[in-house]
Amino acid sequence: MAKLHFHYSTMNAGKSTNLLQAAHNYNERGMETYLLTAALDNRAGTGQIGSRIGLAREADIFQTADNLFDKVAARIDQGPIACVFIDEAQFLTKDQVWQLARAVDDLKIPVMAYGLRVDFRGELFPGSAALLALADEMREVRTICHCGRKANMVIRQDENGNVLKDGAQVQIGGNETYVSLCRRHWREAVGD
Repeated sequence: MAKLHFHYSTMNAGKSTNLLQAAHNYNERGMETYLLTAALDNRAGTGQIGSRIGLAREADIFQTADNLFDKVAARIDQGPIACVFIDEAQFLTKDQVWQLARAVDDLKIPVMAYGLRVDFRGELFPGSAALLALADEMREVRTICHCGRKANMVIRQDENGNVLKDGAQVQIGGNETYVSLCRRHWREAVGD
């Protein structure tokens, strides 16, 4: 039975690495997959899913105006696929999450979405909120704070290492911009 899966975490937990490994497992068994990543995040290159440990693979891109049910259906028209993988799922719109749910239900294709749960202010991304509401299965990908506790929050820093409390929800960056922390250390960092 096809399901909508949401694998979520903070920055630097290995979400993209997990996605690439899962897609590889399908392909190794002769099953085709369809990989999508947000056009907005091109740190690994446009149309690339990349991990911090050096794994990378080509992917189709999605933008906020795209109908993902139509994209999945069009890909199936080119040949059968066993699973759809979505990287940077926090950048999905609510409508796109519903479109993916429809692909699961109507096209009977599993969808594995990987993304951040909350932003640097501790607020849900719209795509993540919709996935938390609609996903059949959810799994937290764990990483650790500098204190050794589970990190479930992230701070944004400027180029001098100062913690930023305001700004646009979306700012593409990596280790130079974001640090994953446990809730206690996040609270200390933001002055709460």
